[in-house]
Amino acid sequence: MVEMTKHVKNFFKGMAIGLATLIPGASGGTMAIILGVYDKMIHAISSFLKDWKRNFLFLAELGLGSAVGILLFSRLLESAIERYPAVMQYLFMGLIIGGLPTLYKKSNSSGKITLSDLIFFVLGFIIVLLMTSEPEVVVNMATARGFLSMIFLFLAGIIIAIALVLPGISGSFMLLALGLYNLTLNAINEFNIPFLISVGLGIAAGVLGTTKIIEQMLQKYPSKTYMLIIGFVTGSLISVFPGIPPKTQIFACVIFFVLGLAAILCLGKYDIDV
Repeated sequence: MVEMTKHVKNFFKGMAIGLATLIPGASGGTMAIILGVYDKMIHAISSFLKDWKRNFLFLAELGLGSAVGILLFSRLLESAIERYPAVMQYLFMGLIIGGLPTLYKKSNSSGKITLSDLIFFVLGFIIVLLMTSEPEVVVNMATARGFLSMIFLFLAGIIIAIALVLPGISGSFMLLALGLYNLTLNAINEFNIPFLISVGLGIAAGVLGTTKIIEQMLQKYPSKTYMLIIGFVTGSLISVFPGIPPKTQIFACVIFFVLGLAAILCLGKYDIDV
């Protein structure tokens, strides 16, 4: 019974990670940290063959949950963004800010922040600012038909994988920065198989190629790595902020901001590995 409960919990944690992956600025990796499964997930990928049955079961539980979460919420999210863009942006901001205390706790395990840590924070902040352009050439490459488009989407998937694995960098924000967010959301809802397969293969290749490196970074330089991540997260707020909403939407924006903030802060209190 206890074992079954653990598997069910992993599935629902996967759903939460999948939902976070859909939200620009929110991070699936950060959600995994908040839910207490990030370190185990990275280790399961980087040392998969050492205990492949156990690692496969754990990753399958999270992966299936993530897939269900993405499929369940992608159409709803696309519709909500189209109808209530300002309200949804404030919800996203609440979710992003709510994850900062957990990240700061991870970075400040030694009890002090050094100058070099602050440099990594500024570096992460600047990198995100430089990524916020949305060149038309990217959209044209992604929507073109043929082999070159598939190669481009595969390479984009590798870039997105880094964001998915590294906590604090939003995979959806990376899509937004590359100009592919709306296209990908539409591809999920319309089951655009060639698009999704090309991006999916790139993500798989990127995850397998980067998890060991990221695991080593977090083990050897935890404070600097997490300060870099906090820089990414803080910088993403600038692109997510929609400005002051219309007077008729101010109340709704404040409510949804508080709901997003409270939801992530509450989840952060249950940072328990299973």
